[in-house]
Amino acid sequence: MSSSTDHYEKLLQKYLDGQCSVVETEELYAWLQSSGSHRSLLAAMQREFKKTMEERHEIPSELSDRIETRLLQNISRDKVIKFRQRTRLRWIAAAAAVLLLGSGLYYYTNTVSSRKTFTTGNATVANTGDIAPGTNKAILILANGDVVTLDSAGNQVINQGQTIVRQKNGQLEYAAQGNSGAVVYNTLTVPRGGQFNIVLPDGSRVWLNAASSMKYPTAFNGDRREVELQGQGYFEVVPNARQPFFVKVNGLEVQVLGTSFDIMAYADEKSINTTLIEGLVNVKNGTTEQRLKPGQQAIVDPATGNMVVRPADVDQVIAWKTGFFEFDNASLGDILRQLSRWYDIDISYNQTGNERLFGGRISRSLPLSDILHMLEANGPTFLLSGRKLTVTSGK
Repeated sequence: MSSSTDHYEKLLQKYLDGQCSVVETEELYAWLQSSGSHRSLLAAMQREFKKTMEERHEIPSELSDRIETRLLQNISRDKVIKFRQRTRLRWIAAAAAVLLLGSGLYYYTNTVSSRKTFTTGNATVANTGDIAPGTNKAILILANGDVVTLDSAGNQVINQGQTIVRQKNGQLEYAAQGNSGAVVYNTLTVPRGGQFNIVLPDGSRVWLNAASSMKYPTAFNGDRREVELQGQGYFEVVPNARQPFFVKVNGLEVQVLGTSFDIMAYADEKSINTTLIEGLVNVKNGTTEQRLKPGQQAIVDPATGNMVVRPADVDQVIAWKTGFFEFDNASLGDILRQLSRWYDIDISYNQTGNERLFGGRISRSLPLSDILHMLEANGPTFLLSGRKLTVTSGK
C-alpha cells in the first residue's frame, strides 16, 4: 500500500472514530471523490467492518449517531429496512456506511454543508442558498382578534380575562384562575417551517407540527373538553372521566379518556390518521365508530369516509415530535410533502410512472441541502431557487 493510500486509510479511520478536523474531513471527502481507483481501500474497510460485525463488537456510538442522522437509504418495493433497537441500528449503520462509501456517495458534515453546489457520485444539486430547518414559532390569535407572535426565545405573559397565558420559549401555558367568566376561544397557528407546544387549561399538553392549527377554549367548563385541530398534533391528555376530552378534525371526532395519541390530518395527505400510543380513544366518523388499543391506527379516507384500523409503526408516527423524519416504504412525493412543511418551501414535482420507495431516519435539525444529498444519491435531481424546489428528474 502506498504512503499516500496509507495516509488516507488512517484519515478515514479517524473520521469513523469522530476525530477528524474540518480540514481533514474536507481532504478525505475530496480524495474519495477524486477517482475510482480507491477500491482497495474501500475493500479493506469492508473487511474491517465485516470482522467487527462477526466478532459482535459495538460500532462506536458517535459513528452510529452520525450515520443515523444522515442516512436515507434507498429500498426496493418488497424490502423495507427498519431502524428499531439501538444496538441493531449500529450494526445496520456499519453496513450502510460501507455501502455508501462503496457507491461513491459523498455526504457532508454540518461544517461544510453550506456550499452552493453539491456533487455526489451520480447527480448534482444546484443550490442558490441553503435553507435552515424549522424552529419553534407560532401565531396566537386571541378571542378579540388580537394577534401575538410567538418564537423560540420569547417569554411573555398575556392576561385574558380570568386566564393568564404564559409563553416560555417554545411553549404556551394556560393557567385558568376560575370558571365563572365567559369561555372564549383562542387559536394557535403554526406556520410552515415551525412547531410549537401548548399546555391547555386542564394541564393537557399538545405538540403542533408545521402547518397546523388548533382552536380551544381558555377554560374547560361543562361536561366535556373540546378542541378543533387542523394539520398534525400529538396529545397527552390529563385523565378526567367526568369530563371527557374530544378532538374534532375535518368531520372526525376523537373521544379521549386520558391518553397519548397522534392525529395527522393535512389537507394534502390521502388520509386522516389517528394513532394511539397509550390509553383509550374512540374514533367516530359519521355513523362509523372504532375503539383503538395502544399501538393501533385508525385511517379514514376523507373522500369516501371509509375507516380501517391497523397496527401502527408508532416510532415512525411520532418521529416528528422527537426531532426526526422517519420513512418506511415512502414515495418521493410523500417525503417532499413533509419537506415542504418543515422547510417552508414550494415544490414543483411532476410524478411520472412508479416512484422509487425510501426508508430511513433523519434528523429534522439538518439543513435542507443535507436531506437533498441523501435523496439525489438515489436518483432525483433538484434545483433550489430561493424557496422553490424543482424536482428535475428521477429514476
